[in-house]
Amino acid sequence: MIQSRLSAAGLALLLVSAAPAALAQVASTYPPALPAPQPAIPAVRDVAYPGVIRLDIDATNLTQHIFAITETIPVAQSGPMTLFFPEWLPGNHGPVGPITQLAGIEISADGQRVEWVRDTLSPFAYHLTVPAGATELKIVMQHLSPTADNQGRVTMTPEMLNIQWEKMLLYPAGHWSRNITVQPTVTFPAGWNFGTALEPESKSGDVQTFKPVNLEVLVDSPVFAGLHYRQIDLNPGGRSPVRANIVADEAKSLEATDDQIQILRNMVDQMDRLYGARHFDHYDFLIAMTDKLGGIGLEHHRSSENSVDPAFFTGWDTHLADRDLLSHEMNHSWDGKWRRPADQYVPNFNSPMQNSLLWVYEGQTQYYGQVIAARSGLLTKDQAMESLAMTAATFDARVGRQWRALQDTTNDPIISQRQPKAWLSWQRDEDYYSEGQLIWLDVDTTIREKTNGRKSLDDFARAFYGVQDGDYAPAPYTFDDVVAALNGVVANDWATFLRTRLDADGPDARAPLDGLTRGGWRLTYGEPPTAYQKTLYGELKRNDFTYSLGLQTGEGNRIRSVQWGSPAFKAGLASGMEIVAVSGRAATPDRLAEAVTAAKDPAIPVTLIVKDGDQFRTVVLDYHDGLRYPRLERIAGTPDRLGDILTPRRR
Repeated sequence: MIQSRLSAAGLALLLVSAAPAALAQVASTYPPALPAPQPAIPAVRDVAYPGVIRLDIDATNLTQHIFAITETIPVAQSGPMTLFFPEWLPGNHGPVGPITQLAGIEISADGQRVEWVRDTLSPFAYHLTVPAGATELKIVMQHLSPTADNQGRVTMTPEMLNIQWEKMLLYPAGHWSRNITVQPTVTFPAGWNFGTALEPESKSGDVQTFKPVNLEVLVDSPVFAGLHYRQIDLNPGGRSPVRANIVADEAKSLEATDDQIQILRNMVDQMDRLYGARHFDHYDFLIAMTDKLGGIGLEHHRSSENSVDPAFFTGWDTHLADRDLLSHEMNHSWDGKWRRPADQYVPNFNSPMQNSLLWVYEGQTQYYGQVIAARSGLLTKDQAMESLAMTAATFDARVGRQWRALQDTTNDPIISQRQPKAWLSWQRDEDYYSEGQLIWLDVDTTIREKTNGRKSLDDFARAFYGVQDGDYAPAPYTFDDVVAALNGVVANDWATFLRTRLDADGPDARAPLDGLTRGGWRLTYGEPPTAYQKTLYGELKRNDFTYSLGLQTGEGNRIRSVQWGSPAFKAGLASGMEIVAVSGRAATPDRLAEAVTAAKDPAIPVTLIVKDGDQFRTVVLDYHDGLRYPRLERIAGTPDRLGDILTPRRR
C-alpha cells in the first residue's frame, strides 16, 4: 500500500538504495560451491604397465566414416582403475584431443558389463572398478570421423583414410606412455595399401598386425592408407630407408616426373648435409594428394603426415602453397622430436605441456623448412626470396606487437586452440612460426657477419641436432642450452639478443628485420606483385590489398582480413563482409586494383558498396598511395649472405 503512494521515480530510487544491502545479505548466506568428490587419478609412475594392450581397428566402413574399435587391456588386480583419452597431443601443442569423436564406449570383463563414470573435473578421465578375478578389460567403441569440414578434420573418405592412434584408444592412467606396450591391428578396405612408421608383423587377407610398440611410439606412428597408392624411394642406397607413401583422390595425381622425384631426393640429401646424424632407422613421409581428406601437416620422429593439393605433381608450376611442407615436417625429426623443449617432455598424453620454446621448435623449423626447400629445388631461389618478402611484410605490419610480445604467442595453441580470428593483425596468432623464422635469419646472418662467413647457423644445427648418430631417445633442451650452443659457434650475448626480440612489445617495438639487411637485402613495396605472390594467390584465390587499402579478399569478393588501423579499418570494414561494387560497377579484383590506381589522384577516392549480412552501405576510403606489394631489394655494396644461405650445400 505504501508503494502505491510513491511516484515511479521514488519507487525506483527506493529499490536501488535498498539493493546493495539486500544482495549482500543474500550472498552471505550461501557458502562457496564445492565440487563433488572425485575418485583419485593415480599419480604417474615410471614403471612398466603389466602385459600388452591389444588394439584392433576395423577401418572398412567407408560410407559412414566410422572406425570400429576393439581394445583389450590386461589388468593385474581388481579394484579402482582410471583410463585416459589423450588430451595433450604432440605437434598440436595444446589440449585438443577430439574426445567428442569417441563414442559408444562399452567396457566388459569376462562378458560382464563394467560401468564407467567420467571425471567431471578432468573429463578426459574415465573411472571404473575392475571386478574380482578379471584378467583383462574389453572395450568396444567407435571413432567417428567427421563427415564434413565443419565438424572437424575428416579422416576417412571413399579413397583414403588416416589412422591417428591417439584418437582411437583409452590407456591406463598412472604410467609413463613409454612404459605401456600396445600391439595394433588394422582391417583395411579390400585392395588398399598403406604407409606407416610401424613395422608389420603378420598379415591375413586385409588384416594387418603390427609389431608391439610402446604407447609413445604408437601415437607417433600414424597410418595413411588408400585405394590409389604409390611408394617412392627417396634415398636409394642410403644408410636407412626414406620413403614417400602417397595416397590420392585419383590415380593421376601420383604421376611424378623423374625431375620432381629427384627434387624430393635432393631434400633428403640436403637434410643429411645440414645435420650429419640421423635419429631414425627409417623415415616415412605420409602424403595425401587430396581435396577430400582433412588438411594436415604434422611431425613425427620417423614419419610425418602431409596433405597437399591433388596437383602437387601435375600442376607443379602453378601450385606453390604446399612446396615447403615436406621439408618443414622432416626437419622436425631433429628439431622437435629428437631434441624437444624440456617443458614439452611430459610423462603421458594427459600431462599439460608448456610451449615456451616453440620459437625454436617451430620457428627454427620454419626457417630451415624454407632454406632446405630452396637448397633442394622445391622452391627456386627467387621464389624463396619472394616468399620471405611476404613473411617480412606480414610482420612489419603486425601491429599487435604494440601490446603482445612474440613470446606470448607461444601460448596461442592452448588459449586459442587454432580457432579463426577476426583481427589477426591485432590479436596475433601463432606468430612464433614465421616471426621466429625472421629471428633465426637474424641469428644466421649475425654468425656469418661475426665470423666473416666462416661459420653459420648450419654449424649450430650440426652441433645441437646432428650429434649422437642413431640415438632415438628424446633429448630435452632449455633456453640456456640453446644459448650455450650458439656461444659454442661464436661468442656473443645471445641471451640478450634473443630475449630482446622475443619480449619486445609497446609502441616502439618493430619486426625483427635486421637479418634481411645484414643478409644484403631490404624490404620494399611496389607493383605489380612478385611472380611468386601472383602464382600463390592465384592458387589460393586471394587478392591482396593489405599494404594499400588494408584488406584481403577471397572468392566472391568476400573480405578475408582487415589490417588493424588501415584505411579499410578506419572505414568500418571487417572480415566476412562482401564487396559488391567498386566505383559504381560490379566488384572484381581487377576493378578494385584499378580503383586503387586511379585514386593516386587525390581528388578520386576509392568508393565501395559493401554487403554486411542483409545490409548494404557505401564506403569511401581516403587512400591515394597506389598498389603496394612486398619484395626484396638488393643493398648495393653489401655481402649477399641471404643468397649464400639459400645455396645448396655441397659438403
